[in-house]
Amino acid sequence: MKRNYLWMIAIVLIISGVMTAYRCSNNQQQAAVSPTDDSSQFTNITDVVPDAILEIRYYGTYNFVGTRVDGYLQPTALLTKQAAQALRAVSDDVKAQGYRLKIYDAYRPQMGVDHFVRWAEDIPDTLMKTYFYPDLDKSVLFEQEYIYEKSGHTRGSTVDLTLFDMTTEKELDMGGTFDWFGPESHPDFCGNPETGEYTGDNSKSPAGRSITPQQFANRMILRQAMLRHGFKALDSEWWHFTLKDEPFPDTYFTFPVKQL
Repeated sequence: MKRNYLWMIAIVLIISGVMTAYRCSNNQQQAAVSPTDDSSQFTNITDVVPDAILEIRYYGTYNFVGTRVDGYLQPTALLTKQAAQALRAVSDDVKAQGYRLKIYDAYRPQMGVDHFVRWAEDIPDTLMKTYFYPDLDKSVLFEQEYIYEKSGHTRGSTVDLTLFDMTTEKELDMGGTFDWFGPESHPDFCGNPETGEYTGDNSKSPAGRSITPQQFANRMILRQAMLRHGFKALDSEWWHFTLKDEPFPDTYFTFPVKQL
């Protein structure tokens, strides 16, 4: 009887220890992802890459929401200092090839992400459907992971961009618009991004859309330059890249987008 009693005490102590460890771990995790409005480790992209072209889509109305997005107070682009320096190396690389960087979005405050979530929940609002998601019912945007409650952009080391051709003085033709919701935006659409080979396989496009060998090659110019200088790609958006060694992998920032 005494032995059984001791075993019961031992089991209670073990369970108590596990629960305490879990609570500590959970509290640490919550602390790690707690939001902050500290912008001291960020910089204006144009301070580091002076010839970058800014077309901040969420400051204007030509975006999938159709209005200016919350938190975008000025048409500027911010990144962590580490990501901005890596982007400078990308800029030098593509400039030698005859291109400049054109930025659509970079750091995105949590209030902007929250705006996306509210918009996605408002199913009747399809103002920009023709331009950005003609093949999708808006009700599937969460299910198909086009809209998230958290975004890597809010950690400050992710950038959405394209290339500007200095010879033609036009945006390089990537065969699709920024923020197009569909498989046509995937880096492997019509080709293999690992080898750079164009395959022409457009079987994933619900409307039978395609891109040309040149358009796929243009996407690869951007992708390869970004990968060479420390960024990693996203498998669903040809324009989206995140610094591999991002300095704040567990922090979501809340300060608005404006000139620092």
